Amino acid sequence: MWYWTKVLFLTLLGAIVVWLAYELITFPNISSLRTENPVSTSMIEYRLGEARAAGREPRKFMIWTPMEQISPNLQRAVLAGEDARFFEHNGFDWDAIQKAWDEAVREGEKEAKAEGDYDPESWIPPMPSFKRGASTVTQQLAKNLYLSEDRNFLRKGREAAYTYFLERNLSKRRILEIYLNVIEWGDGIYGAEAASRNYFRKSASNLTREEAAYLAAMIPSPLNVFNPEKNRKRVVRRQRAILRGMNSIKLAY
Repeated sequence: MWYWTKVLFLTLLGAIVVWLAYELITFPNISSLRTENPVSTSMIEYRLGEARAAGREPRKFMIWTPMEQISPNLQRAVLAGEDARFFEHNGFDWDAIQKAWDEAVREGEKEAKAEGDYDPESWIPPMPSFKRGASTVTQQLAKNLYLSEDRNFLRKGREAAYTYFLERNLSKRRILEIYLNVIEWGDGIYGAEAASRNYFRKSASNLTREEAAYLAAMIPSPLNVFNPEKNRKRVVRRQRAILRGMNSIKLAY
């Protein structure tokens, strides 16, 4: 019995060592982002692969633009819509995470009661989805740059590690600059300059408040839920909400 316990322990220990070695070897060189602009991301490569698998011509419209050439209107609009506490947290918005947990508990209780399966003594709340609000700009950037579309605890662990090192190695200005240049804004459209030219036929430096809020409104789901060609009314409703929130955003660089 002791022999097999020892074998199992050593096997498990060996697996953990191999996994840790793999994580260290494959860990991205985040500090290089201080001076190097990414030319692609995990998200972009995933979309290109999707297009090829579907027999479509892969599209990638992306023009890197330094922060000083991106309208402050867009910077404020994006933060108003995605991460209003960006300058106050260290990559993780714990208040938003708590709210997401509380919401998951309420929704879970409601569903359990509706299904007649709620026992307050033994019921365990579901894990929160953390779709919006709890996911900061830095977390979104970590996912965009380095992670697959898989959803599991290992991926969340990597996301947390990448988020920590992004905040440790880069300034807030640099994090936001990279984010604004790589996020998806439609089919094959990546970054603020490409989005501005595609939707408004102008440079990102010249976006008005209304135009900036419109682009920011699309960010959660530019291909589906907030795709202006599919759901323009939803985009406009979110645009109005973002416009109201922009006044409270101070760019603290």
